Amino acid sequence: MKSNIQKIGISGGTFNPIHIGHLIIAETVRDKFGLDKVLFIPSGMPPHKNLGSVVCAEKRFDMVQRAVEGNPYFVASRIEIDRKGYTYTVDTMKKLREIYGNDTSLYYIIGADVLNDLLSWRSFEEVFKICEFIAVLRPGNDKKAFYNQMEYLKDTYGVKIHFIDAPLIEISSTEIRGRVKQGRSIKYLVPESVEEYIESNKLYKE
Repeated sequence: MKSNIQKIGISGGTFNPIHIGHLIIAETVRDKFGLDKVLFIPSGMPPHKNLGSVVCAEKRFDMVQRAVEGNPYFVASRIEIDRKGYTYTVDTMKKLREIYGNDTSLYYIIGADVLNDLLSWRSFEEVFKICEFIAVLRPGNDKKAFYNQMEYLKDTYGVKIHFIDAPLIEISSTEIRGRVKQGRSIKYLVPESVEEYIESNKLYKE
C-alpha cells in the first residue's frame, strides 16, 4: 500500500546548461527511491560561482523547462531565480518545507564529493533537519572515504544520507560550452529542445 507521505527529490545546480547526465541521474534516483517528483532548481545568484560565464537565470530556467517537459515526474522550479540576492540552500529548503508542509519528505540529490562540503554551507545544521540527502556515487569515487564521511556526518550531526551507484556519464556543462564556442556538435549531450534553444539564442558563442 502506497504511503500518503509525498517524496520529493531536489536537483539543484547552475544548469549552464542542463544536459543528459543531469536527467539520467535524476531519473535513476527517482526510480530507485520511489520519488513522486523531482524539482530541478536552477540557481539564481550562487555565492560560490564566478558568474562571468553563466548565462542569465531566465535562459537557464528556459532550458531546464524544455529539458524536463517530457517527464511527468520532473518539474522546473523558479524558487531560486525569483529570489533577490545570493541564493543559499538553507533558504530554499525552508521555503520548500513551507510550501509542501511537514508531511512531505524532501531528498536533496548531491554528488558523493559534495559530502565533504556540507559543513561549509550556511546554517548547515538547519538544512540537515529539513531534508535528507541522496548521494550519487560515480565510478572512480573513493568509496572508503565516502563511507567514512557519511558515517561521521550521521554520528555527529544526525544527517540522514542515502546513496546510489550511478552510471558513468562523462558529460559536463563546461565541455558543452566549450564545444559550442568551437562550433562543434552537442547533439545527444543535451536534449534536442535544449540544443535548439542554445542555437537560436546564440548562447556560449563568446
